[in-house]
Amino acid sequence: MDIQKWYLRTSKLALALAIIRSKPADKSSREYTEHLAMLLSEEESKWRSKVEVLEAEVMQLRQKLLVGRLCSGSLKSGNLSSQLEAQEPKSSESTLTSMEDSGCDLSNEQRTESSDLSQHFVESCTPTHFPPLPLVKRPCAILQNPLSSHMQFLQYLLELKNLTESGNLKRDLTHFEKDSSTVSDSVFQLLDGLITFYRNPKLPFSRFWTEAVGTLASLISDCNLSSHILKKCSKKLEEFEKTLLHAILGNNHINRFQVQRYVSQSLVTLGSCHLLRKSIISLLLSEVNDFADDLGAINQEQASYDVSRYENIFYLFWVLEQLLQKETKEGNTSSIGHDDQEIKKFLQKHDETIFHLSDAFPLFTIYLWRVGILLNSAQIESLK
Repeated sequence: MDIQKWYLRTSKLALALAIIRSKPADKSSREYTEHLAMLLSEEESKWRSKVEVLEAEVMQLRQKLLVGRLCSGSLKSGNLSSQLEAQEPKSSESTLTSMEDSGCDLSNEQRTESSDLSQHFVESCTPTHFPPLPLVKRPCAILQNPLSSHMQFLQYLLELKNLTESGNLKRDLTHFEKDSSTVSDSVFQLLDGLITFYRNPKLPFSRFWTEAVGTLASLISDCNLSSHILKKCSKKLEEFEKTLLHAILGNNHINRFQVQRYVSQSLVTLGSCHLLRKSIISLLLSEVNDFADDLGAINQEQASYDVSRYENIFYLFWVLEQLLQKETKEGNTSSIGHDDQEIKKFLQKHDETIFHLSDAFPLFTIYLWRVGILLNSAQIESLK
């Protein structure tokens, strides 16, 4: 350790002497050092950009290689080509229909964002002897949105799975176990982009983001793909769930309600995956429990409260109702987990909270009662 410290100090001294001896006459040593540091930083930034471009190219090549192998394997099994003609082309608007009715002007660039697979990607990923999937040819906005390539790959993978008989994709992914990391890597980078966007979502709200969340939920819902994804992306998924939650609760802008509706719908879409639903419900109930405690303290002290936070909490109630109803409808009530601490806390304090807050916050207690009914119904169903 002493030798390392000595070498470090010697290196610093040698660098300082070199800078002093080589500095121009019209600059001080400090100014020349800052100038050299700036040049080095700019050069490093250029190389970092080049590395990012090369890494993106490598990822796209990995995606094409995996899809090509899966297509070849499915073609040899004779299951995919027989179903291609039965598939009808998919069509989808580039932005949410409701956004067009809102009066918000959408630019051409946003209208042309890729929401479905582009024919160019399908053709480039598919071997020449393999007929391309019959999808509508749409403009590709990879340059405008780097996440488009990940979306195209993951959607194509899901489309290929839907066209393949049960078990074939599992066999292929097992055979190409090393290549299956491409799926999780693509999901990881897609999650990174989603987290960045939802930290500060703005109108107009492109359909790309809602479709990305839907694709993510579909991938994790698939028993053959979920294990590969969750192994690497579980922490990133938790971060994304919390980001969506904060985007709802932390928004205090006057015209925030349209954005919050879209973010809330994204949270419901993510919760449509049964593997993620339990954690999302627990996360939402944690916020509701904390807010109910805060309102109880405010009610006792007759203090003022954050009106924006009070209004935002009702979006959480709506998401909770949607997810609990879906859970009951699918008959998976036992997976909600009534041993969960947040669910226990909510049910234990449910009646008491309603009793104490019903006069001061009647609307809040009504929604609290509705969620309590759904949780109790789910608990009764799980005992049958």
